[in-house]
Amino acid sequence: MACFRREADGIVLSVRLTPKASRDSVDGVGALSDGSEVALARVRAVPEDGAANAALIALLAKTFGRPKSAVTLVRGAAQRVKQMRIAGAPDQLAAIVEMWEAK
Repeated sequence: MACFRREADGIVLSVRLTPKASRDSVDGVGALSDGSEVALARVRAVPEDGAANAALIALLAKTFGRPKSAVTLVRGAAQRVKQMRIAGAPDQLAAIVEMWEAK
């Protein structure tokens, strides 16, 4: 099972976010205890007043080469596991995620 699903105008990515990390990065794909796959992301921001979510949006925008306005939080604003929508060409966005899965 992939950590993303394609939509007509982009993808929806499942992300497990670690705030208060030493660096901002996407560290590939991992599995949760229930077996579902998620992209593993970490940000330096603290999880207060939406700072970590804003940092995640900026990180994903940079990673996918999209403007920040193309990345939106769909679900999980106060949870560690989030659903993020990235607007753009689904095949190009999916290819980036598939490179993470291959590592």
